[in-house]
Amino acid sequence: MPSIPCNPLRKQGYQFFSPSSSAALKPCMWCKRALQGGDMCYKHQFYGIASHRCVQMTPTLRCNQRCLFCWRSFEHEPQEEMECPPQTILAGIRKYQKKALAGYNAVLDNTVTEQRWLEALEPKHVAISLSGEPTLYSRLPELIDLFKMNGYTTFLVSNGTNPDVLEKCHPFQQYISLDAPDRETYMNLCKPLGDSWDRVQESLRLLHSRRSAIRITLVKGFNNFAPERYAAILQDSGASFVEIKGYMYLGYSRNRLARENMPEHAEVRSFAEKIADACEYRFKDENKLSRVVVLERMT
Repeated sequence: MPSIPCNPLRKQGYQFFSPSSSAALKPCMWCKRALQGGDMCYKHQFYGIASHRCVQMTPTLRCNQRCLFCWRSFEHEPQEEMECPPQTILAGIRKYQKKALAGYNAVLDNTVTEQRWLEALEPKHVAISLSGEPTLYSRLPELIDLFKMNGYTTFLVSNGTNPDVLEKCHPFQQYISLDAPDRETYMNLCKPLGDSWDRVQESLRLLHSRRSAIRITLVKGFNNFAPERYAAILQDSGASFVEIKGYMYLGYSRNRLARENMPEHAEVRSFAEKIADACEYRFKDENKLSRVVVLERMT
């Protein structure tokens, strides 16, 4: 099978695990900032994850939604690919993370210390969240189990459209997106390739017995209404945490939305408080830089 044509993504720093697969990793901005002694991402603040020891990756770039707010590129999604074996991905985690961070060891000083550099070469966390929908990778449960057996904690981020796959996955923390209070808004904003609203609701109900978080990306003018409807869905889910995060005018989303669709943090906080007032979740923490508020279930 020919190689996956992802040259533009390679220029953006994507490291591919095999030439015939779109499985890839790319250190996020927070990983690089933390490596230089700067701020860590809100996952450190909320859940204790050290950003410079976290690998951001995906087993596939394919996705079954076309969310308007997604900063990723739909144009570079492969039409077909050979799936990368879980063992190949595991073997490449440290190798390609080191390659992606190459250059930082050349400036070991007061910003990039030798200790942080060595820690970055021994990552402990894998965020399966880079791009695409990971549940479209048929060996996802096996991959997560393999990470766990080798000492990694995993954060699995999914759009919730494949509950049958999610039921078989046992990450350290499960993320599911809830980006609409109703079916009509979901169809208009997330633009799934087929009506998946009921399957998303089924996935949310799986969260009762798991360490889990629901992510609401708030897009001004599109889904920032009916907090009581969000609250009802959240209440039924039983998720451990809820993250209400403002849409950020970044990447390819700028071709679909306007800067005016990006809510201020105060608006995100206000909407989160209205949700909390209508269900059994309470304010836990916030990160103004990332425009995100986290709620925690009370019971």
